Amino acid sequence: MVTRKPAVAGKFYEGNAEELIKELSLLVKPLPDVEKKKILGGISPHAGYIYSGHVAGELYSRIQIPQRIVILSPNHTGYGARISIFPDGYWETPLGNVKVDSELCTLIQSRYKSIVRETDAHLFEHSLEVQLPFIQHLKSDFQIAPITLMHLTFKECEILGRAISDSIREMGEEVLIIASSDLNHYEDQKVTEKKDMMAIGKVLSLDPKGLLDVKSRYGISMCGVIPTTVMLILCLELGAKKAELLKHATSGDISGDYNHVVGYGAIWVY
Repeated sequence: MVTRKPAVAGKFYEGNAEELIKELSLLVKPLPDVEKKKILGGISPHAGYIYSGHVAGELYSRIQIPQRIVILSPNHTGYGARISIFPDGYWETPLGNVKVDSELCTLIQSRYKSIVRETDAHLFEHSLEVQLPFIQHLKSDFQIAPITLMHLTFKECEILGRAISDSIREMGEEVLIIASSDLNHYEDQKVTEKKDMMAIGKVLSLDPKGLLDVKSRYGISMCGVIPTTVMLILCLELGAKKAELLKHATSGDISGDYNHVVGYGAIWVY
């Protein structure tokens, strides 16, 4: 079994457990379980917690978290396979180890042979890692199926989405799907807000093909567009009827620099 060591602890979020708990306590609102929503999927950003943690916290604070979670992330590093699923073992964070759901990973991989079970794509990728402390802060016992994605065609997204949804049906258990994504990058606040809302509009319309199209047509630099597209496809397969925007912000709201910002959104699908 492989234990994947944290790549960005102490950089994107506090590297010490005690300090990380303090950080998360400021980002995650305590809500009673009866007020938390059961969802199929969600979008959570993946910048440093100082910039996007308050947006991610808005999602995680308000949802029921089951024992099994699929996390879809973009591949920023270029290492590993185009569609990479972590084979087995654990992901370590300052809050402890998270078990890889090898049963679900095996089932998903068996349904789409383009999926490669390997670790290279995951070792230095931050966008999946930064989701874990939020979940650990709220739930002690869960497993993850970590999937990291490079660029895929829409057809490949469809095949992957159906492989995951069919696997979830076969499992017969509740599974949460998280797509890790920031929105538009490094343009000014006005342009970013406009582009972000174009992309968000397609997500809220449950239109995965439209999301890819608008991203390409208007040059929206949404790094997690492929994970988001796959998440939408598989949630639709599982019966999703609605999506809602919980919070939108930009890095400029924190830094005060509105000339070069990154957009962030928290969205749930149910």
